[in-house]
Amino acid sequence: MFNRIAIFFLLITSLCFVVAQPALAICPVCTVAVGAGVGLAQWLGVDDMITGLWVGALLLCLVLITSTWLRNKNFRLKGLNVWIFLLYYLITLYPLVAWNILGHPLNKVFGVDKLLIGVFFGTVLLLLSNAWYKKIKIKNNGHPDFPFQKVIMPISILLIFSALFYFLTLPR
Repeated sequence: MFNRIAIFFLLITSLCFVVAQPALAICPVCTVAVGAGVGLAQWLGVDDMITGLWVGALLLCLVLITSTWLRNKNFRLKGLNVWIFLLYYLITLYPLVAWNILGHPLNKVFGVDKLLIGVFFGTVLLLLSNAWYKKIKIKNNGHPDFPFQKVIMPISILLIFSALFYFLTLPR
């Protein structure tokens, strides 16, 4: 009986190695962490600039994951990444404009909506942290400096900027 169970688990383990997929551009764990951060921020009543930071990062994660998935399915289209980027940002931001959440006159800094500022910075910061991680891996012959660095770097950067935005938006 023990031999049958051992053989069964050995077959299942072998099957996992056979059907394993290559790593995505941004790991799904990061995407889940960003999504959880957005939900938590909304629930806690966090300022829109901080929430926008996490929304921007989440949208870029979705763009990169979708782009990688379509490329793996041999879907080729000129400017595919641009189209995916525009689609995700449009279907996220348009309803916010339509419901007067984005563009509300009392929710602006220097004449620009706080949520939009956050989305911009979240997108740029995640893009920069991804590029920084790739440079680190190139420098280390394809290896990160420490385990889970691909997850820890972008989340840390977003947390640091969330704290910075928090102190910038405190009522005086």
